[in-house]
Amino acid sequence: MGGETLAFVEAFPRFLVWTGAAGIMLVAASTIYVLLTPWKELALVKSGNAAAGFALAGAIVGLAIPIASCLASSVTLVDLAIWGIVSLLIQLLVYRLVDVLLTDIPRRIEEEEAGAAVVLVSAKLASALIIAAGLWDPVLQRF
Repeated sequence: MGGETLAFVEAFPRFLVWTGAAGIMLVAASTIYVLLTPWKELALVKSGNAAAGFALAGAIVGLAIPIASCLASSVTLVDLAIWGIVSLLIQLLVYRLVDVLLTDIPRRIEEEEAGAAVVLVSAKLASALIIAAGLWDPVLQRF
């Protein structure tokens, strides 16, 4: 076997475990988000509400961004779990704050106003990028 094949055989199980752990954290955080939102996004999406679908998709992507940052800069699986959970909790708190500050947004999304969904998604993605930048450490050294 060549060096590349041996490297793949050695690294692939680690890749699966780490990516799987990040995926599990994303699914858990997305579930918590759906349960905490002031409106029933899944029901609205099932009824064909495009604004709710866009808002939910933006929230899930916004949760994935900090997890991706943790995955890229963690040095151990425990490190990934700790920083991943911290980042998701912070992001869920920020999401809740955004929902509170944009008080009229839930009603507007229920009424399928695309502009409201765009503002909501933008706020959530912006917070995700800021949190992800704070988590990422190119030298792989924690504070």
